[in-house]
Amino acid sequence: MKKCFLLLLMFANMVSANEIYWSKTGHRVVGEVAETHLTRKARKAIDHLLNGQSLAAVANFGDEIKADRAYREFSPWHYVNFPLDKDYGDETPSAEGDIVTGIEKCIRIVKDKTSTPENRTFYLKLLVHLMGDLHQPMHVGRAEDKGGNDLQLQWFGRGTNLHRVWDSNMIDDYGMSYTELSDKLPQLTKAQITALKKGNVRTWVEETQEMAAQVYASVEVGEKLGYAYSYDWWPTVEQQLQKGGIRLAAVLNDIFQ
Repeated sequence: MKKCFLLLLMFANMVSANEIYWSKTGHRVVGEVAETHLTRKARKAIDHLLNGQSLAAVANFGDEIKADRAYREFSPWHYVNFPLDKDYGDETPSAEGDIVTGIEKCIRIVKDKTSTPENRTFYLKLLVHLMGDLHQPMHVGRAEDKGGNDLQLQWFGRGTNLHRVWDSNMIDDYGMSYTELSDKLPQLTKAQITALKKGNVRTWVEETQEMAAQVYASVEVGEKLGYAYSYDWWPTVEQQLQKGGIRLAAVLNDIFQ
């Protein structure tokens, strides 16, 4: 009985840990999209640092290291919570860091050629992941409900929360692999791609926050969600994944120019 309880507790902890990120598929889509927008010079440098691994292959690194307590300091880097009626920086940033300061540190270290190859590789993998998180609306949600984690809902009759709906429910239930989903994304013009690249992590986080406000307004506590919600919001999911990939490539191209 005791052994069974411990196994259940371990499973519960695993589920809890898995509730705070784009699904693995979503992160791999971001990496896959970024690959198609890299310059030749950036691709060569990245291939060297990642020892031939693709961006999609390392896209979930930021969540995988959560299993090791040695990397606990990076947990606050996956999100930032501030009031929806304020801008980033209006309030004193957390001393532990957040997704904005985390991404900025990753960029500095990967860009620094005096840093060790091991350090640059570690922070490059983390950067790939965090750029995906930056475009998940609930990672820029309200502190009082932990980015929608405390906002309970039902998804096709199953208990869930608003954060998980956006992290994994919609993507996983769509039933496509990351390559299938990447291939299905809308075709953008050069002008549209150029427009998406404009700005930086601080302007992008405020854009995601605006999206978060719309997502909060899209549900009521306890609401039963299903096909209609997915139909209405799936284009936004695709849009955010595509933005994340294009902007990740823009950041990497700038680092390795």
